[in-house]
Amino acid sequence: MNDNNTIECRKCKYYYITWDEKFPYGCRAMGFKGKMQPSIVVKKNSGTKCMMFRKKKTPEDANQNK
Repeated sequence: MNDNNTIECRKCKYYYITWDEKFPYGCRAMGFKGKMQPSIVVKKNSGTKCMMFRKKKTPEDANQNK
C-alpha cells in the first residue's frame, strides 16, 4: 500500500495490463478489466479496500530467503 492507504495494483500478483485499449488494466483474481486501476474500482464500488491483494514475488524476495 502507499501513503494514502490505497493498494498499488502493480505490486499485486493478480494485476495485469491488457491488450484492450479501452480497458487497459485487469485483475485476474476478480476477473475484470477496466479503465482505472482495479483497486480504485473496488474501492468506489464496495467502499472497502481490495481484499484480494497478494504481494508479487520479486527477485529481492528470493534473495532474502538465501
